[in-house]
Amino acid sequence: MIKLLSYPISILYFVCFGLTLLIFHPVQWICLNIFGYNAHKKSVSILNLFLLRCSNILGTRFTFNNLFNIDTNKPLIIVANHQSLLDIPPIFRYMRKHHPKFISKIELGKGIPSVSYNLKNGGSVLIDRKKPIESITKIKKFANYIETNNRAAVIFPEGTRSRNGIPKKFQAKGLLTLFEEIPSAIVVPITINNSWKTLRYGKFPMGLGAHIIFTVHQPLKVSNHNPNILAKIIEKQITEAVIYD
Repeated sequence: MIKLLSYPISILYFVCFGLTLLIFHPVQWICLNIFGYNAHKKSVSILNLFLLRCSNILGTRFTFNNLFNIDTNKPLIIVANHQSLLDIPPIFRYMRKHHPKFISKIELGKGIPSVSYNLKNGGSVLIDRKKPIESITKIKKFANYIETNNRAAVIFPEGTRSRNGIPKKFQAKGLLTLFEEIPSAIVVPITINNSWKTLRYGKFPMGLGAHIIFTVHQPLKVSNHNPNILAKIIEKQITEAVIYD
């Protein structure tokens, strides 16, 4: 019965979601090209607020638990497990004062209104997983931007999302590159729970009533740890807080 109900609600959600992306695409262009970076950043923040409200149509709720006062004058490396595309708007929105920039797959850089434009023009980096050497070069350049401007680099070390919430083994190469290139960074581990439930039936219809919870763990200074040990600590922090149900 719930799955049957999810069909019309999902259609309404996708209509609202698509319209939001279409409306904010020219808004972003105007903000960036006429008013500059800060106006563009604000437009992206508002875009992600609207995307969160679109998700509410599905009965999706978001809780972002952060007990830490994280320095806004330091570069961050935000590390999280990955369960669905709904992982991204809350990080954009709730961490907005840190200017989050994403390491994303190159496929997202084409054809998606608002999303592709922001990824290509907002300071994020698009990598081709089939070209690891090129990807590392791009990540190094991206890391230099993060270090210089005190931004937040967001990385999902699993590489691809978990379809059932069970974390995949973290791929350490990208993480270690960020540690090496941003030695002054603070690492912010985040565990995401229940996001996968929005895709429990696949891409359509959407799952209803998910309560997506983001838990921020103790931030760690890169300079205080051996990089390989730090990567293992972060993976343990994140994966041990995943809820299996």
